[in-house]
Amino acid sequence: MNFKNIPDVKLGIVAVSRDCFPMELSAGRRQAVVKAYKEAYGDIYECPTTVESEVHMRKALAEVKEAGVNALVVYLGNFGPETAETLLAKEFGGPVMFVAAAEESGNNLIGGRGDAYCGMLNASYNLALRNIKAYIPEYPVGTYEEVAEMIKEFEPVATTLLGLQNLKIISFGPRPQDFLACNAPIKQLYNLGVEIEENSELDLFAAFNEHANDPRIPEVIADMEKELGEGNKMPGILPKLAQYELTLLDWMEAHKGSREYVVFANKCWPSFQTQFGFVPCYVNSRLVSRGIPVSCEVDIYGALSEYIGTCVSKDAVTLLDINNSVPRDMYEQEIKDKFNYTLKDTFMGFHCGNTPACKLSFKNMKNQMIMARSLEPNQEPNITRGTLEGDIIPGEITFFRLQSNADAELTAYVAEGEVLPVATRSFGSIGIFAIPEMGRFYRHVLIEGRYPHHGAVAFGHFGKAITNVFNYLGVKEVGFNQPKGMLYKTENPFK
Repeated sequence: MNFKNIPDVKLGIVAVSRDCFPMELSAGRRQAVVKAYKEAYGDIYECPTTVESEVHMRKALAEVKEAGVNALVVYLGNFGPETAETLLAKEFGGPVMFVAAAEESGNNLIGGRGDAYCGMLNASYNLALRNIKAYIPEYPVGTYEEVAEMIKEFEPVATTLLGLQNLKIISFGPRPQDFLACNAPIKQLYNLGVEIEENSELDLFAAFNEHANDPRIPEVIADMEKELGEGNKMPGILPKLAQYELTLLDWMEAHKGSREYVVFANKCWPSFQTQFGFVPCYVNSRLVSRGIPVSCEVDIYGALSEYIGTCVSKDAVTLLDINNSVPRDMYEQEIKDKFNYTLKDTFMGFHCGNTPACKLSFKNMKNQMIMARSLEPNQEPNITRGTLEGDIIPGEITFFRLQSNADAELTAYVAEGEVLPVATRSFGSIGIFAIPEMGRFYRHVLIEGRYPHHGAVAFGHFGKAITNVFNYLGVKEVGFNQPKGMLYKTENPFK
């Protein structure tokens, strides 16, 4: 998918060289890395200036800026000049990766030895002295092909970091009663470089009413009808949903301000139904399919997490409640002996209807059953119409969240797993999820870490990239689903 709401990364590479090593060694190795990258992955700008001094640094900086580079690879083709190379990272102003060259041959360890393994230590130390953040791969010394692969792994991290630098979260609140779990201390948003605009639900209602009889409504309805197909079970609600979609999109454009990208964290119940006359889930699902996450229940950090997943995966994401256990009889009938998971490895992820149609095995426009119980019981649904129901498509997923906790500290978790190809027999946007050692992860990360019930879902295994993003952002400890035999700090060793 090609989203307008995430940045396009233009990679560039600059080789650096210490003055007591041959500059040609670093420059030649840079050329070989560029060749390997272009053959395997695509375009990258090769800066012609090799940086040996601060004067070279300024020249290289001008060249990469002129070329439109917004994510930079600093390549230690030999030991490298720690002052010039770290100043380059400081003055570049965007995401920077440091990586170093491995030696090529035992037959060339005199004139052809670069000592970049050693230089990488000095570079990392100098970056810390200058308080400069840089992306350093898991093992940052490699052959040309290995370095090319590391650069490719840097690309989704750079996409996310650029997106966060230019992101505004627009919220319409306040949170529903008893949803303090969606508490959102905003100080960490500013620390991350993210802007926030907080509005009242009444502001949204006023804007919605101003879009009554908008001439674009029929066109949006037609698009909804095409997407829903035979699942268009409640066509009478589409005009209001189309009016609401236009309201959000127009607000986004009018309120971007200095930012390029926008996500929403919106109130969606209980007074929403009685005043707007529908539930907004389907519209939320349509916007996230375009790379504009709209989180439920004014979950500001949920929206932020969804956006991170969108940037990393370049695909639609969703936000789900870590909702209910899989019944034992259902596990015995449908999962046991068919998949390598215990009952405690499984759970059901659910939300009312916000998952995009492209991520559902089937899709039906329905009403929200839970809301109807209290707002319009024992009658034909009216104000609770507007959810998109269906089982989530089976396949690999990454469940994750970035959160500012009650003490305004950044915390995060990441776990890889899958949605099983098992019918849920339930309602809403819902799937049966399986994550290895989920039961222990649930207790010792999610509960112990005081995380809210919402988790973001990316469709694929992106744990490495998302963890790299969280590490770059300064999250001190990223929780994950630890394997058997690897105890959590709070886990009782006596079983």
